[in-house]
Amino acid sequence: MPSETKPKKPRFRIHPAALLNSERLRVSLLDTYGQKGTYKYVIGIILLVLSIGSLFYTDLLVQELEEREEREVELYAKALRSVISTPGDENFNTIFMVIQDALKFYKIPAIYVDENNLASLDINLDIPESASRREKERIKENILAEMKTEHPPIPVQISEGRFGYIYYSNSFLLTQLRYYPFLQLSVMLLIGYLAYLAFSSARKAEQNRVWVGLAKETAHQLGTPLSSLMAWVEYFRSDPNIDPSIAEEIEKDVIRLEMITTRFSNIGSTPTLKEEVVADIVTNFITYLQRRVSTKVKFQVFNQLADGQTALLNKNLFEWVVENICKNAVDAMGGIGEINITLQSPPLTKEIRIDIADTGKGMTKANASKIFNPGFSTKKRGWGLGLTLAKRIIENYHSGKLFVKSSEVGKGTTFRIVLNAKIIDEMEGDR
Repeated sequence: MPSETKPKKPRFRIHPAALLNSERLRVSLLDTYGQKGTYKYVIGIILLVLSIGSLFYTDLLVQELEEREEREVELYAKALRSVISTPGDENFNTIFMVIQDALKFYKIPAIYVDENNLASLDINLDIPESASRREKERIKENILAEMKTEHPPIPVQISEGRFGYIYYSNSFLLTQLRYYPFLQLSVMLLIGYLAYLAFSSARKAEQNRVWVGLAKETAHQLGTPLSSLMAWVEYFRSDPNIDPSIAEEIEKDVIRLEMITTRFSNIGSTPTLKEEVVADIVTNFITYLQRRVSTKVKFQVFNQLADGQTALLNKNLFEWVVENICKNAVDAMGGIGEINITLQSPPLTKEIRIDIADTGKGMTKANASKIFNPGFSTKKRGWGLGLTLAKRIIENYHSGKLFVKSSEVGKGTTFRIVLNAKIIDEMEGDR
């Protein structure tokens, strides 16, 4: 009697070089993102140094010009004292006129107040010629009041124990130069901001190319082992000594891998969105996921949506987002804890909000602000791209939002997904 022959076992082996190349690619990506961040800080530091250097240099020029104007006013005071003390001396009158012309040339406003506290002489005041006499006097009083707050007066000795005083303001050039550093700093900040936008745009374009290339290559690499796994499933089914339920469970995982391959293939392409019942997708996926993580993790879904509430989704990609957040939560809890998923649609809105809360270790505010950055990961081994891709899927492909709603160290983190509810009004109209 011929003996039964078992089907030949399929061979499947992952080459060590593939694992090594994968690790090298991961390290290379993380280094790339780290270098990009370093370049950004270097550019910022350079702009800061240039700005501070410019401010100091301009301030030095302002001080020198201010000292020069003070010396001009002091010369004007000396000449005025000579003219007052010797009114008939033509030489002193000539010198006074020359110095007065210098003040006019430098446009330094000045007012001489005599011993009786009367403004008897002024120069370079911005007073309209068309103003009435009373209006001119009022304007001059206001200008004099401002001058008294700007610089100490320069005394003019008329005779023994008798003094007048010259009050003055900065020239228009000096005033401009005082404000110039702030204008210059604003321009440099604007240039830095524009450079940052250009840098960020280029970086995002590069990130997109990396994501698409990585996703396509991953999908391609998964093809070969998937074929071998299907062969193993058929082998287990044909072996009467193996429990058929094992083959069924393996087949479910193979189907799951095929779906993951489809997800990676969809990255970089415009996904097809279909009208899906949100609660059904989330509930069914959580039921599947719960059997494939630690038994010490308890999942609960709180559905507060209306029956049949739908949204336009790409099922494979959307499940990928939920899976990524939940698996990160499992890691954060160390495989022990609770994950609560709440589905709700607030009144008077067309939003569907999905909150995924865990009881893990939580995050600091600094980490929460960087959690979606490419290459950022709190785990020792990880690409740091999972949540970045999740955010891209929700915001770019589904026109929604994904963000950290809240996080407290030692208590847990809550992620929120916001989707557009497409047919709420239509459902109410049909009723």
